[in-house]
Amino acid sequence: MSSSLAEPRLEANSTHDVPSNTMQEQSEPPLSKNKLKKLLRDQKWEEGREERKELRKEKAKERKERKRAARNDHHHPPSDSIHEKRKASAEHEAPATKRPKTVKPIQLPVSFIIDCNFDDLMRDNERTSLASQITRSYSENHKAPFQSHLFVSSFGGLLKHRFDTVLAGTHHSWKGVKFLEDDFEVAAREATNLMKTNPTEKFAGAFQKVGDEQGTEATTTSGEVVYLTSDSPETLTELKPYSTYIIGGIVDKNRHKGICYKRAMDRGFKTAKLPIGDYMKMASRFVLTTNHVVEIMLNWLDMGDWAKAFVEVIPQRKGGVLKEGMTTPNEPSEAITHDQAGNAAEPSPEERAELAKDVCPSGVDDLATKTPQHTEEHEQ
Repeated sequence: MSSSLAEPRLEANSTHDVPSNTMQEQSEPPLSKNKLKKLLRDQKWEEGREERKELRKEKAKERKERKRAARNDHHHPPSDSIHEKRKASAEHEAPATKRPKTVKPIQLPVSFIIDCNFDDLMRDNERTSLASQITRSYSENHKAPFQSHLFVSSFGGLLKHRFDTVLAGTHHSWKGVKFLEDDFEVAAREATNLMKTNPTEKFAGAFQKVGDEQGTEATTTSGEVVYLTSDSPETLTELKPYSTYIIGGIVDKNRHKGICYKRAMDRGFKTAKLPIGDYMKMASRFVLTTNHVVEIMLNWLDMGDWAKAFVEVIPQRKGGVLKEGMTTPNEPSEAITHDQAGNAAEPSPEERAELAKDVCPSGVDDLATKTPQHTEEHEQ
């Protein structure tokens, strides 16, 4: 009785297990094509493991043999070795023309300061543009035949963060430039002290005549500090030894008009603008980047001629052409200021697109003057 009752239970269990397994199999989703391809790749990779291992051994053996052969050739070079062939060929060739020796740049007693106290007024893309302009300013000064002392004042905030991170801190290795957290007034004092005590400075280039006529002692007391801004009523006629010229480091696309001029006047500093309007005809209102202003002044230190300095730097594609008969600087006239800008031709959309790339406060008052694309005209 008991055995006969047990058997049906086993059969019942058995018949119950079959449909359960069948349901589990049916519940598993089929593999996708990508999954199948991946499984095949993994399978082939595993199958070729030993083959790759042998191949690596063979390559390592070949490398060792090549190195051994190279060592033997070094200690016992054959008579027809490449070295001997080159040596024999060089003996029969005419001497190559020697490269001209690089002329060592001359440090002049003059300083340029890029005032960067506008970090909170710029957008990210404008701050990126200013960082590039500062980098180019350093590059132009570094390779110039007649160099100035270069300072970057009020260096901090997001601008400094970009130099330290995105630009990998390369500015720490720059020579001939000093970065200060202090403002342009402190930087100007440091520049004055540096120029008066630096023994490597010389009177050369555009300063040669001044040095010959007045001598070092007479000129150390004649220096001045000038904030360059296109809004200034004064026009810069020349650069003077032992002087410091401040360039507004701001890119703001015309949002903060006159900010550099106001900043200088509030602190009691002399202002001036570059004499661009005396020498150049502008097809439209024009804006110079910070590095353009630096380059123009470096060219003047080399040639002593504003006309040539402007032509060398101002791109003709932006409409700047030398006025007829203007070959050397004479009497300065006022460059285009914000008030005068209304008389200038309105730039075309293409010109505005170009200007937008440069929007830099090239030392001209608030680099923000002139159309939305303008930073102030660095007509300092």
